[in-house]
Amino acid sequence: MTQKTWRVGVAGLGTVGGGLLQFLAERPDFAPAGDRAVVTAVSARSRSRPRTVDISSLVWFDDPVALAASPEIDIFVELVGGSDGPAKAAVETALKAGKPVVTANKALIAEHGAELAALAEAAGVPLLFEAAVMGGTPAVKMLREAMVGDDVDGVAGILNGTCNFILSEMEATGRSFAEVLREAQAMGYAEADPTMDVGGFDAGHKITILAALAFGCAPNFAAAEIEGIGAVELLDIKLAKDLGYRIKLVASASRTADGVAVTVHPSLTPLSHPLAQAGGALNALFIEGRRIGRIFIQGPGAGAGPTAAAAAADIADVMTGASRPVFQAPAGALKPFISVDPSRSVGKAYLRIMVRDEPGAIAAISETLAECGVSIDSFLQKPVEGAGGVPIVLVTHATPESTLLDAISRIEKLQAVLERPRLLRVARI
Repeated sequence: MTQKTWRVGVAGLGTVGGGLLQFLAERPDFAPAGDRAVVTAVSARSRSRPRTVDISSLVWFDDPVALAASPEIDIFVELVGGSDGPAKAAVETALKAGKPVVTANKALIAEHGAELAALAEAAGVPLLFEAAVMGGTPAVKMLREAMVGDDVDGVAGILNGTCNFILSEMEATGRSFAEVLREAQAMGYAEADPTMDVGGFDAGHKITILAALAFGCAPNFAAAEIEGIGAVELLDIKLAKDLGYRIKLVASASRTADGVAVTVHPSLTPLSHPLAQAGGALNALFIEGRRIGRIFIQGPGAGAGPTAAAAAADIADVMTGASRPVFQAPAGALKPFISVDPSRSVGKAYLRIMVRDEPGAIAAISETLAECGVSIDSFLQKPVEGAGGVPIVLVTHATPESTLLDAISRIEKLQAVLERPRLLRVARI
């Protein structure tokens, strides 16, 4: 059998791009088919920037769109990032030119996945994005390939290593969010502008992709309900632990009779739960299938090695001729994404209420909750030095979100209450 050499063009030479170039330089014949993958052309913002890999022998393109259109490459790898702009234009150009595309761009797929899938399928070429979710941990392949024989009812997990690192360090060291964020930035876990990570948007992009794969619908990032970790206080981390929980940023997607609910929230997870045990920058995911039951996967969600390995695996799929729809169904057959009204969701919740140390405060709060139809599962009153009041902490029984918000609004108006109560969800896992 004649060995074929696949010419790979890589746009974006950051951490992941450098890792991929290093891997393919060391192991060009890694794919099972026996063919070779060789990077022949690249594009990035700066040609002169110092890099860990030598690119002097590669054809340089200032414009990633020009690279995508070049007849001198067979596979286009997009590692530029961003939901629009050069990344989107380059991917569209490659697909229209009939070139297979591999990308790690979760924002692009979450926000434009359906239209790009239609382009790919019209051209008869793959659009692969294993590296977009959980780095080298095969979440995308699990849902797109391994779970096709089952009906998935839900996926939930920790999909952002930066937030997981920050929350883990806050608990372990007793330092504030701001202090640990600065450390995460110094270590390279967080960007100079950390909004995409700590605001929950990165996890929102990823869970949007997983929801589309799990439920056979078009990805719809705009329908995701997203809350980041910027408001999580060290006090809540300590009090949640006293109640038997650990706070994690949990991204979840579930299918109900009314539609699909996609959420990202800082949530309480039981200390004994596997998600609570995933510390540092790890990612972890549960997949709930009707026939298979519950599957749990965990691994590094970012970094040069893991993410480059995922991109390389997609390149191998292109080389071996693997063919399937971009999502669980052809683009034209994807079901519309029907989102569930968040106010109708039902679940347990953590409420932290700061009150003056005076008689009758607990009774007034309990009476207000009862009037609103909120019942209490567990309760904790624990004076905390320097807290500016006495925190009353409780975990409710399962309650509609609208009812909880009504109760919070009423409690906030009580004379003994110092500030709006803090609401955190208890993860439904």
